[in-house]
Amino acid sequence: RPPQPDVNAAPGRSEESLQEKRPARAEPAQPSQQQSKQSETRAHPAGHVLAGHQREAAEAEFPAGTEMVTMTVREALRDAMAEEMRRDPGVFLMGEEVAQYQGAYKVSQGLLDEFGADRVIDTPITEHGFAGLGVGAAFGGLRPIIEFMTWNFAMQAMDQIINSAGKTRYMSGGQMGCPIVFRGPNGPAARVAAQHSQDYSSWYAQVPGLKVIAPYFAADAKGLLKAAIRDPNPVIFLENEIVYGRSFPVPKLDGFVVPIGKARVLRDGKDVTIVAHSICVGQILEAADKLAVEGIEAELIDLRTLRPLDSATVIASVKKTNRLVTVEQGWPICSIGSELAARVIDEAFDYLDAPPTKVTGKDVPMPYAANLEKLALPSVDDIIAAVKAVCYRS
Repeated sequence: RPPQPDVNAAPGRSEESLQEKRPARAEPAQPSQQQSKQSETRAHPAGHVLAGHQREAAEAEFPAGTEMVTMTVREALRDAMAEEMRRDPGVFLMGEEVAQYQGAYKVSQGLLDEFGADRVIDTPITEHGFAGLGVGAAFGGLRPIIEFMTWNFAMQAMDQIINSAGKTRYMSGGQMGCPIVFRGPNGPAARVAAQHSQDYSSWYAQVPGLKVIAPYFAADAKGLLKAAIRDPNPVIFLENEIVYGRSFPVPKLDGFVVPIGKARVLRDGKDVTIVAHSICVGQILEAADKLAVEGIEAELIDLRTLRPLDSATVIASVKKTNRLVTVEQGWPICSIGSELAARVIDEAFDYLDAPPTKVTGKDVPMPYAANLEKLALPSVDDIIAAVKAVCYRS
């Protein structure tokens, strides 16, 4: 679309009519001296260099003075499981190589030594089999954590996950629950090709009876996994292989739990709302810094939970910024962004100054070649281009 004379006015509608339907825009607060240093980077013992803006975003949710400890995402996940296993003797971990090898990605490191082989259980290579064992254990009152080496392998277990775990509460009239967590790495990694690079976010988010979580920060990974283990419903917990080694601050709080179903505003802005989950949260933080240099102030939202989907937080933001860009690694058809766009159009159409825009993976199986893999995934430049398009900026 060509540039509009007034980017704050929606095409085809007068500014007077818009003012009747939406509140005046609030000017964003001036950045603090600390926020102005968002390009600063800090090295961590784990080897990952964490950008200053990502550290600040990770810390912002907690009260001033909260003691924080830096840890990797894999360490946060391990601590969450260990704390819940100490709290509840009915919690146990089962999956391929979770015990003696301490996890394919070392997420279960040290758990076998502490809890023994009765509660940290190695399985044969049969996802359908051990997923079914876990569902049966949940029916019996235990709280299993089922680790898949990758969610790509969990396709073998979809009947157990969807038909057995996801539907039993409904089919039993509420007489039987299934308190189980299915967790493991989801989405593309690095050159693992078409069969091992799929993002299952929208697949599972469509299923009634399941809850679906996809965190980015270590604190969210820990707090949401603890909440998932305590939840009486089956929970799909989508991790990311590349994010496992990234380090973030985690609050040193007793009983720290993050509520399921609540998105988080990472950064305030007035010009556009950018929404992401999992690894793409890191990309939108980087994109927002670059956009700010060009005078575009983006409001950033980390969904954290995909089902239930906190569209209310997104809609409230769009009513302020009047534009929406969603970012995810999955395919564009029937994506999380598609659902968010539909809800925003249903509930905030008169606030929009531009059509909602999706930045997604390309609609192709994942190539093996590194150069083609890069082209198949959303990039920071793609996000910036999408934002400029909805803001009518060249």
